[in-house]
Amino acid sequence: MPIRNLFGSLPTFAVEPDQFHVLQSALSFREYLLEAIHNATSRIYLVALYLEDDEAGREVLTAAYEAKQRNPSLDIAICVDWHRAQRGLIGADKSKGNAGMYQAFAEKYEHAIPVYGVPVRNREVFGVLHLKGSIIDDTVIYSGASINNVYLHRQDRYRFDRYHIIQQQALADSMVGFIHNEIVLQPAVHNLTQTDLPTTKDIKSDIRQFRMSLGKSSYRGEKQAVGNQQVAVTPMVGVGKRNNVLNQKIVSLLSGAKQEIVLCTPYFNLPKVVLREVKRAIKRGVKVHVIVGDKTANDFYIAPDQPFKAIGGLPYLYEMNLRRFAQANKSYTASGGLSIHLWKHDNNSYHLKGLWVDRCSMLLTGNNVNPRAWALDLENGLLIDDPEQHLLAKFNAEFDNIHQHTQCISSYEQLETIHDYPVKTQKLLRRIIRTRADRLLKRIL
Repeated sequence: MPIRNLFGSLPTFAVEPDQFHVLQSALSFREYLLEAIHNATSRIYLVALYLEDDEAGREVLTAAYEAKQRNPSLDIAICVDWHRAQRGLIGADKSKGNAGMYQAFAEKYEHAIPVYGVPVRNREVFGVLHLKGSIIDDTVIYSGASINNVYLHRQDRYRFDRYHIIQQQALADSMVGFIHNEIVLQPAVHNLTQTDLPTTKDIKSDIRQFRMSLGKSSYRGEKQAVGNQQVAVTPMVGVGKRNNVLNQKIVSLLSGAKQEIVLCTPYFNLPKVVLREVKRAIKRGVKVHVIVGDKTANDFYIAPDQPFKAIGGLPYLYEMNLRRFAQANKSYTASGGLSIHLWKHDNNSYHLKGLWVDRCSMLLTGNNVNPRAWALDLENGLLIDDPEQHLLAKFNAEFDNIHQHTQCISSYEQLETIHDYPVKTQKLLRRIIRTRADRLLKRIL
């Protein structure tokens, strides 16, 4: 089916503006999430790349288990990436990963909670569960955040994300239906609380079939009539390059922009088609704002006084991309047609994603708008259509909050070059560039 027809077949849900809320910090997100779990009466569906074995992860998992013990009829399910759950942190010793915690919790409590490991590909590097959106009762909690100390500001550092709350039963039902039917019931998906788990090799053919089915999947539900005093919310899902509705919607939003585009990404590595549409928009007079994290606010950043690891070269690669982009469009940064905003706040990190077009259409998504999201990971998004701008004040307040810690780049010369980087980083990057490995890295990282 052509993509243009797929847009028309997607469900649409009418949402009252006062049922749409924006949280402004990782701390308020943690407090809201824990309170919602505590007060849940019918269902709790948590979806994240990972639920970490640390204080914040154990706090959230404990809250869910205590809710289940109080009310065994509660429908509770947790979905995390299969591969990420069964390994330790990058550079750490070999371990059972977070799955060890899930198994320990299941043994400890009378009423267990399934934690489903979702294998999007046979290897983590070629695709992960990057779906977003948790559902508690009839409320959708949409954020790019995973569940650990830094995402939930459990200790002294936080990873800044976006946090949106939508109270709408039919939308919540649609998202739960997708999780249940398209993920949980699939043979490739296994409950990580079990100790006799198959190996990835054992389920290789199941994973292949699972990815194929995901490529054909979509959210179900009615196309509700949306009144002038309401906003329309359309959930969409995408995996792989072919027939990816989410990718196509991002391109469509950019190509249709008339006055303004605000694009957030934590890793500046835009797919070619997105870069093309951004440049076209600038040339036709659309004001484009790009909000990206400073390299020191990247979650892969390693301070020069810390032991060097190759993964620490990534933030510098992203900055090199950004500098080239700013240099290629220097006339537009000078004229104000393009503004680049670098986010930096102490030693905290930046993980924001999303697209806001003409202050009427907002795409909430976990999609990093990079080649990996474009072709490898399982992604989703919520398109908010608000032609009457009922949510304008809420989104303006959100972006005012984001801009508190941004610096506007007026010239590409404000960004460092490879000559300014630590010596070990310079050596790594020169080797990567010399062997053209940067082309591969930009596709998979």
